[in-house]
Amino acid sequence: MTMKAIYIIEDEEDILDLLSYSLKKNGYIVFASGRGHQGLAYLLSHKVDLLLLDLMLPEMHGVDICKTLRAAPQTRDLPIIMLTALGSEDDIVKGLDAGADDYITKPFSTKVLLSRVAAVLRRKNEGSSLESQKPQILTRYELTVNKGRFEVLIEGEKVELTYSEFHLLWILMAKPGWVFTRAKLVDLIRGEDHAITDRAVDVQIVGLRKKLGDYGKYVETVRGVGYRFKE
Repeated sequence: MTMKAIYIIEDEEDILDLLSYSLKKNGYIVFASGRGHQGLAYLLSHKVDLLLLDLMLPEMHGVDICKTLRAAPQTRDLPIIMLTALGSEDDIVKGLDAGADDYITKPFSTKVLLSRVAAVLRRKNEGSSLESQKPQILTRYELTVNKGRFEVLIEGEKVELTYSEFHLLWILMAKPGWVFTRAKLVDLIRGEDHAITDRAVDVQIVGLRKKLGDYGKYVETVRGVGYRFKE
């Protein structure tokens, strides 16, 4: 089995050393940097399997790094786990909206971190194996979602969505009329046992509807259950 390469951007030397040691001990190849710009430049020109990203970096905020990576074709699908002391609900929503696959707050358990790394990599591998079997374009009511190009069009006009908003829309549109609970939506986007509240899902749905304009009415609330796309 091919060894997985993990890149770490973390400016606290003690934490960086601990992460590097633990990951290497568990069979991963590790690259690292304590500087945001340096790490971003490396990731845009080299292929790795996963990024562990601190948020509070001295020269470039981790959220901005995440957004840049999601906007670049070569790193759009790079699994990203944010690792930070910022643990409020608003901070978590901001991180997930920027495109993070997971969000772990400091202080953290090394065993939990390793488990989350393995889970994110496993979901990525499973998704890649099934990707070619799934339709890449969905169209409903003059609303088109192109998963391959990470693009949403309304009557031919492009709409900019965050990572989470895009995948929420894709999941709902793929099964019109099907009701998804908030927990199920989180499972499908982030994986099981992800720590995110119902309110965080609601905030993302509100943002999605607003950006869809008149078409936001097709994302329906099923009171006491969850959400669906109008059949």
